[in-house]
Amino acid sequence: MTRYLVRKLITLIVLLFLVSITVFSVLFVLPGDPAEIILGMNATPETLANLRAELGLDRSFIVQYANWIGSLLTGRGSMSINYDVPVYDLILSRLAVTGPLAIFAICFAVVISLPLGIYAARHQNQPGDVIVMFFTQLGLATPEFWLGILLILLFAVKWGLFSAGGFPGWSVSFWGSAKALLLPSFALGVIRASILTRLTRSSMLEVLREDYVRTAWAKGLRERTVVYVHALKNALIPVVTILGLQMGQLMAGAIIIENVYYLPGLGRLVFQAIGQRDLPVVREIVLFMAAAVIFVNFIVDLTYAVLDPRVRLT
Repeated sequence: MTRYLVRKLITLIVLLFLVSITVFSVLFVLPGDPAEIILGMNATPETLANLRAELGLDRSFIVQYANWIGSLLTGRGSMSINYDVPVYDLILSRLAVTGPLAIFAICFAVVISLPLGIYAARHQNQPGDVIVMFFTQLGLATPEFWLGILLILLFAVKWGLFSAGGFPGWSVSFWGSAKALLLPSFALGVIRASILTRLTRSSMLEVLREDYVRTAWAKGLRERTVVYVHALKNALIPVVTILGLQMGQLMAGAIIIENVYYLPGLGRLVFQAIGQRDLPVVREIVLFMAAAVIFVNFIVDLTYAVLDPRVRLT
C-alpha cells in the first residue's frame, strides 16, 4: 500500500507541474496588454513601460514563470490587477460559495442515483426499470442553465419558497446561505444523477451475473445481503471513477449556474476576470480548479485500493 501511495503522490506532483506550465504558457501568449487595460488607451508609452516593469510583465517567460511558482510555494501568490488584493484571498472568499455548491450537487447526485440505480438493476426490464431509465434520459437531455431558470420560475417566482438569486453570506445567515444554494446545486446535480444512475444500474447488472454472486444466492442468503454486501462493493468501483470526474466538471458547470443565480463563487469570479483581463486571477483560479480535479482523482485512486485490494499490486 505504501508503494502504491508513493507512486500516486509522485504522479500528482508531476501533473501539477505540467498543468502549471500549460496554464502559464497559454495565458502568456494571449493577445492584450494588462497595462493598457489598467491605464487606458490614452496612457503614454513611458507610463505603460513603468507599469509593465512594476508588474513584471517586461521579463522573460522563464523569469515570470519562476517568480509565479515561487510566490505560490511561499504562500504569497499573485496580486489581482483589478481588486488590488492577493488572489489567494479572492479564491478563499469565493470558495466559500463554490465549495458547498459542488458538495451539495454531488450529495444530490449520489442520494438520487445509488438507490435508483440499484432498484433499476434489481427490477431489470420491469416497469420500474423503464420509468427510471426514461427519467435519466430526460435528465441527460436537460441543460443545467435551462433547468436552473425553470427552478427559479417555479420555486422562486410562482411559489416564493426560495430567492431568485443572490447569496447573503455564511456569517450573515447560515440557513439563508444554505437555502440559496439548494436550487443551483440541484440543477447541477440532476445531470450527474442521471449519469450515475445509469452507470450504477449497468455495473450492478454485470456484478450480479458473477459466479461469486450466484454462489451467494445458492447458499440461500437474503437478497439484501447479496445485493448490498456482496455485489454493491464491487459495483461501486466504476461509479467512484465517474464520480471523481464529475467533481471536476462541476467546477466548469458552476461558471454558468453561478451567473444564472448571481452567486459570488469562483465560476463567476473567473468569468469577470477574463473580461477584465485580470490575468493573475484567471491564472491562479484555473490552476486551482485543475489542482482540485487532480486531487479528487488522487482520492479516487486511494478509494480504488480500499474497494479492491488487487489495485495496490498494479
